[in-house]
Amino acid sequence: MSKRMVVFNHKGGVSKTTSAYNIGWMLSKNRNVLLVDADPQCNLTGLILRDDFERYYLDEDTRLQNIKDGVSATFDGKPVPIAAVSCKSPLRAPGLFLLAGHANLSEYDAALTFAQTSNNAITTLQNLPGAFAELLRLTEERYGIDVTIIDLNPGLSAINQNLFLISDAFIIPTNPDPFSLMALDTLQTILPRWSKWKRSAIDLFAASAYPLPAGTPKFVGSLIQRFNVRNGRAARPYRDNIDEINDRISNGFFDALAKEGMTLPAEAYGPLLESKYCLGQIPDFQGLLPKSNDAGVPIFEITDAEINETGPILTGAIERRNRFRAQFEQITDNIANALEHA
Repeated sequence: MSKRMVVFNHKGGVSKTTSAYNIGWMLSKNRNVLLVDADPQCNLTGLILRDDFERYYLDEDTRLQNIKDGVSATFDGKPVPIAAVSCKSPLRAPGLFLLAGHANLSEYDAALTFAQTSNNAITTLQNLPGAFAELLRLTEERYGIDVTIIDLNPGLSAINQNLFLISDAFIIPTNPDPFSLMALDTLQTILPRWSKWKRSAIDLFAASAYPLPAGTPKFVGSLIQRFNVRNGRAARPYRDNIDEINDRISNGFFDALAKEGMTLPAEAYGPLLESKYCLGQIPDFQGLLPKSNDAGVPIFEITDAEINETGPILTGAIERRNRFRAQFEQITDNIANALEHA
């Protein structure tokens, strides 16, 4: 059975899309992975489709194969059942499948908000809360998906709430800055509130064509990203913020989630207990990033030839690439272990 994991923080600029892309690619080496782009900016879709991005939304064969059009019949009140979406895969990651995003996905937010707050008093809206879950379920079955990773936009919309609640697990990417600490305070309140709503509402939609799936999303861990390194460790301006984020998550944040059943058993976290639930501290990619963009692969997949340097510059780039590869291997190993308990 496929496991779904959301990459979410309502704060922008914390590398949610990059995290989903890198983790999904690494997991797809020995699993079938579905990447779901639920951000109207469609950056994840762009990373996968690259030069074919615009053509995808114009070509008759692919223009309706996206998350918005996948649920459009239900949201537009048409008597047509939801069907699986056709997905694209990168040439160098055949086990990775993209459920493309759509720039106008947020058009459905108002209707979904109304549906989720009307207590099923309006029968024409009763199928909306379960529509995205049905689309994902059918697409997962079509491609034999083992893990689904959903990239949400930065916000607290009804669509984000819905996709969060139909998932099994979630990770919280952060930056080492005061704004990430403020965002954690908000999420500490909002995420348990979302979970409480689902418990109260799930029976209301049980008889709909697309009922809400049972279960409570579980916290897997955090990521701390986008900082500079000096002498093998985070540069001084970032260290205090990194420590404070880890302390905040391991104390108040984790405790608030635990009270609502949104955490895993202790044995599922393994080494993450020592790291205060931090999956990894990922510094800036710096000079490797344009190389990976040119190659159309994550930084840990760049070949020596694609680095296209010589001498000490090449040696240094290879060392950094290999460190990132080892880091993402460890991150995905911890995620895979946690998902077994979700």
